Order: sequence, then C-alpha cells, then structure tokens
Amino acid sequence: MSMTNRTLPAADPRRNSARWLALVTLVGALAVGCSNGKAKDKEGDEAAKNATVPVEVQPLKRAEMVAVYSGTAPIEAHEEATVVAKVGGEVRQIFVEEGDSVQAGQVLARLDGDRLRLTLAQTDANLRKLERDYKRTLELAEKGLVPKSTAENTKYDLDALRAGYDSARLELSYTEIRAPINGVISARKIKVGNTIGPNEPTFTVTDLDPLLAFVHVPEKEFRKIAPGQNAEVVVDALGGARFAGTISRISPTVDPQTGTFRARVEVPDATRTLKPGMFARVNIVYERRQDALQLPRTAILDADGQQSVFVVASGKAEQRTITTGLSNGGWIEVLDGLKGSEQVVTVGQAGLKTGTLVKIVGDGAPPPAAAVAAGQAKAK
Repeated sequence: MSMTNRTLPAADPRRNSARWLALVTLVGALAVGCSNGKAKDKEGDEAAKNATVPVEVQPLKRAEMVAVYSGTAPIEAHEEATVVAKVGGEVRQIFVEEGDSVQAGQVLARLDGDRLRLTLAQTDANLRKLERDYKRTLELAEKGLVPKSTAENTKYDLDALRAGYDSARLELSYTEIRAPINGVISARKIKVGNTIGPNEPTFTVTDLDPLLAFVHVPEKEFRKIAPGQNAEVVVDALGGARFAGTISRISPTVDPQTGTFRARVEVPDATRTLKPGMFARVNIVYERRQDALQLPRTAILDADGQQSVFVVASGKAEQRTITTGLSNGGWIEVLDGLKGSEQVVTVGQAGLKTGTLVKIVGDGAPPPAAAVAAGQAKAK
C-alpha cells in the first residue's frame, strides 16, 4: 500500500477579486431596489390620500310628508241580492234590462198568475157568503133563537176564511217580481215565455254606491289604521286611475291564522267607472306632517342598525349620523342630524370616509367658470 502526496494549486487572486465585486454589486442593487420601493409606496399613499372621488349630490327638501300603508284588494259591491220567484208561473213581461238602475220595490217582471187570480176570486166569494151567514146567526143568537156557541163557531170560520183570502191575495201579488234593494240590474236570468218555479233565480241587483275594498292589514299596523282615514284606490285595469276612499270600519279582532285584521274602505264612484271584481291597490294615509325635512332614500347608509349619510363640506366628505321618521316612496323624513342646507351624497358614498376629497358631478355639480362668466356678462 502506497500513499501519494498531492499538492493543491495556488488560488488565483484575479478570480477572487471578480467574485467579491459581483457580491458587492448585488447587495447595492438590492439596497437601491428597496429604497425605490419604499419611495413608490409612500408616493402611492400620498396619491391615494389626495385622490378626488366623483360623487353625485342632492339637496334636502321641506314638504308635507305622508305616511302610507299599501295593500291590495278586489273591489266589491256594497250590497248584492239575487231575486227569486216566490211563486211559479209563465213570464209574461220583463220591464228592466242589465245596467238599468232600480229602486227597492220596483216591479222587474210579471208572471201570468191566472190560477192565483181564480183562487182569490173563489176565496172572496166564500168570504162574502160567510160574512152574511155570520151576521144573520149573530142576530138570531141575540134574540135567543140559536145558541151563542153557533155564532161563535161561525166567527172562527169567518176569521179562518179571511186569513185564507189574505194569503191568496199575497200569493197573487208575488206574480210581480220586485227589486229588494236599490241598485243596478247586473244579471237577468229569465226570458219572456219561460215557465219558472218557486225560488228560481230571476235577476241579480247590485248596489254600487258605495263600492268597497277590504284590505287585510298586518297586526303590527293596528294602532296606525283607524276609521275616517283617507285612502287612495288605484286600478291598473283602468290605466292606473285613482279614486278617493275612506276607511269606514275596522275589524275588532285579528285573524290568528293570517295575523291580519280587516279594514273596510268605501269608494264612492258616481261615474260608475269602477266595477265589482276589479283588482285594486289601496294606499291608506295614516299620518301627515307639514314642512318635514326630507332626503332621498338612496343617500342613507345603514351599518349595525345606525343610519348615516355623507355630506359635502368645503370639497370634502363628512359623515353624519341621522335619525329618521316617516317614509314615503323614495323620500325619508330626517328628525335629527341635518339642518336642511346640506348637500347629501346620493351616488358614490360607499367608498367615502370623512375627509375624502370629492368632486361633484351630475345635475348637482356647479356650473363651469366660463358659463358663470358668460351669464354675468349677459346680465350686465
């Protein structure tokens, strides 16, 4: 076994110098890069801080604020009656048609009644004969020629026959079919020449003054709705026509199955434009406030149950906490937090915070300086 001694070559001083120079250059580049990155970040923060956010604003307004509960309901008739024949017979005459106005007791049609007239005539003849017999029997009883019981029995027979006569006369009067209520003929169900029986439907009379709408209101609104309040009835089938109504009655109980109570709205319509069965939207006005400060609903931010808005003050956004009241459509009443002279941000407020520079655009933006100057020159 032999051992061989090796001699390591001597290090090249030029190679070591090159490696050292490269390392120094790399470290310097990294230092410069970090310095430039910090500078750029600082510049970005400054730019973000000084950025101007475009927003749209709208001034507040003061006007009457009306609180409205809206519901839906079909239009119904105030009263409606189906007229039936009380006796049978052949229809001889019809005096009304659909759409005609009628009064209670007015004759609508007439049946033949021939049999009933004969019965009445026969009963009348028997009644006159018995009246004579009773008078003669009574005279004989007073003279003692017949027992008084005979006269009394004749009196009972006479009373029974008179009742029969009244019944026959009443039956004959039923051949004239009469309107039970005031209203309009909404249906005619018989024709001349028809033979109808007792209790057969002949007409439908509908009372259209006033019309009704029954609105089912949630129980949480019970204290807000009361008789006498105004209501507006809107019917889409009539092109959105609007009719004035009034709450006439409120149900004293709440339906446990639906959790609602019923409000009856009366809608007078002298023009008879509304028809029973039409579907309507009913707006009930339950509170009014004069000269209420209002702002657009779109301006409000809601976070953790607290409402706020952004206003523009000296070109910057400023967040204000507000307290709201009544609402109607796209406007909400402001009870606290604003004075009324502010311009509230309606578009673009989601990315704002207090102190952010803003630029007003849209209809609420101030006019350009050139336009202002031109206007002033024209005024001079």
